[in-house]
Amino acid sequence: MNIFVFGSNLAGRHGKGDALIARQRHGAIYGQGEGLQGQSYGLPTKDARIQSLPLAEVAKSVARFLAFAREHPEMNFNVAAVGCRLAGFTPRQIAPFFCGAPANCYLPPVFIEVLKAAGHAVNEAPLPPDKGAAASQLDLF
Repeated sequence: MNIFVFGSNLAGRHGKGDALIARQRHGAIYGQGEGLQGQSYGLPTKDARIQSLPLAEVAKSVARFLAFAREHPEMNFNVAAVGCRLAGFTPRQIAPFFCGAPANCYLPPVFIEVLKAAGHAVNEAPLPPDKGAAASQLDLF
């Protein structure tokens, strides 16, 4: 099963950007700020007041996500450039938190670029097709 990982806020207001896509197309639950929701995983980069979290808190969110991904090797995680759009962080700030991500995490090209430039090994394989998805869902990732 392919899971779309998106930047969220702790209030779970999935109204813009990748969070809106997650709600509309991948089953994200309005009001749930973090964790698995349908075929998506909310990774908080903003607080409940929709203000950007401190980087240390984002790092904790990423660590919780990576632990979840390791516990679920049967899932493939299509990670968006979390925190690098509406939360205002740069890929250089966020990508290092994904260093050592398990093989079932498929990072965005901008994160791969940052990690490779820093000399880290990165999974560059394409996201495999979702065998459990209906044909019309395959193009949503």
